[in-house]
Amino acid sequence: MECLTCLNLSGERRISPGPYIYKGQYWVVDHAYPTTHLGWLVILPKRHIEALHELSKEEFQELADIQYRLTQVIHTNPSVQKEYLMCIAEGEGFAHVHFHVVPKPFDLPEHLRGPRIFALLMVDREQAIPAQELTAFCEEFTRKLETVH
Repeated sequence: MECLTCLNLSGERRISPGPYIYKGQYWVVDHAYPTTHLGWLVILPKRHIEALHELSKEEFQELADIQYRLTQVIHTNPSVQKEYLMCIAEGEGFAHVHFHVVPKPFDLPEHLRGPRIFALLMVDREQAIPAQELTAFCEEFTRKLETVH
């Protein structure tokens, strides 16, 4: 089966219309797409792995730093109550390990709380955030991320 994450990372078939938010030694941060939830970020290892135990200590160290920095920037938005962090990597074409970092707004409807928030990824491209808006968000988020250490 094709690894859609590897195709995305190689540039052969990008998933998000926006630019990457972060490119490190071992990890890349992209915006999930299609979605109606602006700020839904995905942390992707640059190499293909399918289980957390395959990560090196160095990869885990960079991952922890990225998670810290992303959540600090996400929480600067006053509408965000807290952040969700999820890693399942079982979707068709998405066995490549990845972490979802999702802002949970104070007004998130009850039927979308917890793992049910994934419903916000089950949308057609026509319903998704427009590419121009997503690109502007990614560029601004990158600028903010560069100030967090």
